[in-house]
Amino acid sequence: MAEKLPDHVYDVVILGGGPGGFTAGIYAARAGLKALLLEGETSVSQITATDLIENYPGIPDGIGGFELVERFKTQALKFGLETTRDEAKSLLRISLDNVPAWEVAAENKTYAALAVIAATGTNWRRLGVPGEEAHIGKGVSFCATCDGPFYRNREVVVVGGGDTALQEALFLTHFASRVTLIHRRSRLRAAAILQERARKNEKIRFLWDSVVKEIRGKEFVEAVLVENLPSKEVSQVSAEGVFIFVGLTPNTAPFSRIVNLDENGYIVTDQEMKTSEAGIFAAGDCTRKLLRQVVTACGDGATAAFSAQLYVEALKGRSYLAFSDEARIK
Repeated sequence: MAEKLPDHVYDVVILGGGPGGFTAGIYAARAGLKALLLEGETSVSQITATDLIENYPGIPDGIGGFELVERFKTQALKFGLETTRDEAKSLLRISLDNVPAWEVAAENKTYAALAVIAATGTNWRRLGVPGEEAHIGKGVSFCATCDGPFYRNREVVVVGGGDTALQEALFLTHFASRVTLIHRRSRLRAAAILQERARKNEKIRFLWDSVVKEIRGKEFVEAVLVENLPSKEVSQVSAEGVFIFVGLTPNTAPFSRIVNLDENGYIVTDQEMKTSEAGIFAAGDCTRKLLRQVVTACGDGATAAFSAQLYVEALKGRSYLAFSDEARIK
């Protein structure tokens, strides 16, 4: 048992500077754990690109995504969380005086901890076309639930053909005057019931066998350039919003050979946010889950931090609660 850690060893290292990561940091630091959060560039929260969040409880007038994450960070620092801008690259199981621990190799330094919390999030898969990056937050969006209400009585484009694209297109019809769904194939891969609903909705029109070649506009999106693949014909579609749903990429590379991932690369956890490997917990969008929102990431982060606290206290021989997985930490 490790009653006192060497100065260079943390109780918990948290990877990811989004809502899940900083909530985990708040809970870990308040619990008296020596905690460090790595704010890597690839794990910056997607929510920071959202101009206004209207559905976060307790903030009825809304708040910018960047400001909300900064509030999380300020609160976490107040309780003693340490942070550093470093990018985790790999993890390695080590032993410290016969106590199991983890070594986190990052770009600038190597860190050691008894527990690790993965809160590395995801990146929306990009189209990779001119005008896309420049208009993120200025008409280009990856969340209709977040940004749909800004497009009342306006024309928007949805790119994609899966369940998410159809669900979000249907949601957008509550606000937009017209929703043009652009899909690179002649048929959708979404569930049949979603396809039926979309085809029956008079506000939705389809551009089949087509891809976006460019997103145009000065300060904000004004139109998209679309190519029909069979004919190679290029046309311009007027739109003030472009919603891109061509898939997510979880930022889980450092964990790929350490913990169980699902077929899409998301970390598999139980309800206590434990992974398949003792001492590693996960929270937020990088995990396999139903709903990816700020509020659910925060709940995951709090749970992961508490589970990590119990784990660390058990390792130190001073747990006051029964730890259900003692066999896993021996």
